[in-house]
Amino acid sequence: MKAIIHEGKTGRAGLSYGEIAKPEPAAGEVRVKLKTAGLNHRDLFVVNRHQPEDPALVIGSDGAGIIDAVGEGVTNVKSGDEVVINPGLGWKENSDAPPAGFEIVGLPFHGTFAEYIVIPAENAAPKPAHLTWEEAGVLSLAALTAYRALFTRGKLQAGMKVFVPGVGGGVATFLMQFAKAAGAAVYVASRSEEKCQKAFELGADKAINSNDDWNESLGGEKVDLVIESVGPATFNKSLGILRNGGTIVTFGSSSGDQLELNLRSLFYAQQNLLGSTMGSAEEYHQMLQFIEKHQIKPVLDQAIPLEQFEQAFDKIENAAQWGKIAFKISE
Repeated sequence: MKAIIHEGKTGRAGLSYGEIAKPEPAAGEVRVKLKTAGLNHRDLFVVNRHQPEDPALVIGSDGAGIIDAVGEGVTNVKSGDEVVINPGLGWKENSDAPPAGFEIVGLPFHGTFAEYIVIPAENAAPKPAHLTWEEAGVLSLAALTAYRALFTRGKLQAGMKVFVPGVGGGVATFLMQFAKAAGAAVYVASRSEEKCQKAFELGADKAINSNDDWNESLGGEKVDLVIESVGPATFNKSLGILRNGGTIVTFGSSSGDQLELNLRSLFYAQQNLLGSTMGSAEEYHQMLQFIEKHQIKPVLDQAIPLEQFEQAFDKIENAAQWGKIAFKISE
């Protein structure tokens, strides 16, 4: 089968579009003929974590398609079912943190940038009927990350004010859509005036420039909840607009992993600092119900053939995308 394969070199230099063996499902597994897949920032990190001496790996965590083979003992799905893939492996019930052994599709196991993928049957969920194949293929990882960060960790309630710095990526656009659907006011920041304008079009209540003084831009107004993924470049500015007793949830660090934090300011303000990553299968199904109830659709930047993966990687590496990038794999 055709696939995006990483082998032999570290980083993007190890990526190629080529042939790899078509997988067969074992007991409890299904094979999905993929129609679309979605690119994530995680895919940039995976190619640096996967070592040259490791076996060839199909990367990619998001995908949607049709089940075409079923392993022994599978009863929850059947051949011909249209499904989306839950990329989280081994985290079933909601819990404070993932259990030992939790993994994500695309490393260390083969991922979705291929014509076929084999996954545990429990990781195949019915495709929401209101989504196109391109929308379904980019949904899972970013939407699940946003859902847990907002609702499980951030305890979002209607009427709250939520701030999302670095708007433009897949998770950030889902955060906006989910928070608005839940009845919250949503404020965002970006270095790009174009992205600020698009955020307004998507429903943002306020959009400010990341380079400005945020307290000044908001007129001293404070927010109840910040969902952070940028890291050192914005973290302390985020804390500066968070109300006393408010909560900041972090799920990423695109500008680096180390930062200086004024602990005295944090504890005097009684602020809550929480980490989050991905989510459980229980939350995944709750997220699917939420998007179906509110008819939420992913924001698509573009959909391109899988073999043109290099231009997609360039775009996401430069944070030039608005929403998600989909790969078209089969008709």
